[in-house]
Amino acid sequence: MTSGLRIEPATDDRFDDVTTMLDPRGRGQVCWCLHWRQPPGLPVDGRRDHLRDLCGRDPAPGLLAYLDEPGRPDDGAVVGWVGLAPRSAASSLQRTRVLPRVEPAAWPTTWAVMCFVVRPGHRRRGIARALLAAAVDHARDHGARVVEGFPVEPEPGRRVPVSAAFVGTVGLFESVGFDRVGETAATSGRLPRWVLRRELPGDPTAAG
Repeated sequence: MTSGLRIEPATDDRFDDVTTMLDPRGRGQVCWCLHWRQPPGLPVDGRRDHLRDLCGRDPAPGLLAYLDEPGRPDDGAVVGWVGLAPRSAASSLQRTRVLPRVEPAAWPTTWAVMCFVVRPGHRRRGIARALLAAAVDHARDHGARVVEGFPVEPEPGRRVPVSAAFVGTVGLFESVGFDRVGETAATSGRLPRWVLRRELPGDPTAAG
């Protein structure tokens, strides 16, 4: 884990910090990291409450990164979020036409990393990488056998626009041991998205 960070599950008692990450301007009409797991018919103004309900369940729907640097004025501040869930809890992902599908029997043990948010002023410090590494552990601890992501491939010599970076980059996932499987029909910010996968059974980094 990146030095000076603490990663915690997004539980109900930390929902104010979830709000800080996902709705910093207090607009209420944001995605709330529910694109793949929003129940059919849920109104836009019901998203916040639905995510709060998910934060009260186990497993948590995401992880939060906090600064852990005693002596700094922002010590303890929340600075990052990663959303993830098993496919069994992601109804839109089960029906997707642009991303690879998985057989229903594997939905509970196939987890998807959905999105990253890192607060301005704290980017390019390894926070997303620390969140992704912790997400793998979180999924493994809750029975995952596979963790997948669908990040973008940056154009050579160019940085990924913030509007597209919420899905992560191929390089980010590869740095945490994911393997590139293939290109998808999906895009983010007009950049192609790839399937990156990490198999967990027999993982040499697993605790034991």
